[in-house]
Amino acid sequence: MANMFSYVDVLGKTADASWTRMEVIQDNIANVSTPKYKRKDVQFESYLAAQICDGDNLNECVDNIDLNSLQATTYVDNSQYSYRYDGNNVDIDTENSEMAKTQIRYQTLMESLTSEYSRIKTALSKS
Repeated sequence: MANMFSYVDVLGKTADASWTRMEVIQDNIANVSTPKYKRKDVQFESYLAAQICDGDNLNECVDNIDLNSLQATTYVDNSQYSYRYDGNNVDIDTENSEMAKTQIRYQTLMESLTSEYSRIKTALSKS
């Protein structure tokens, strides 16, 4: 049986990673005119995917996630070529699009966390 806080913990870690990504995107946007600046990004989803098992029992999978190793990592994205003479590889349209997606993801995670807390509160009040 799943710990009642397991989902909350995973949602919280994912929300933290989304918040970190928003901060990184803000830095990218702020440095759009900085010569030789290389955009940064956050790696988290692949870490989470590696932690989630392929089994049929999602509760067990969530319970077995190692939350200590599940951390968002910021890295410099050298994979994008710079089409600019100053060596900066930030594309403002890409950053704005990523910011919008990340904000929607973060809002959805916050709604999910609120829902989980409501379920826990209901369960505790009935016991």
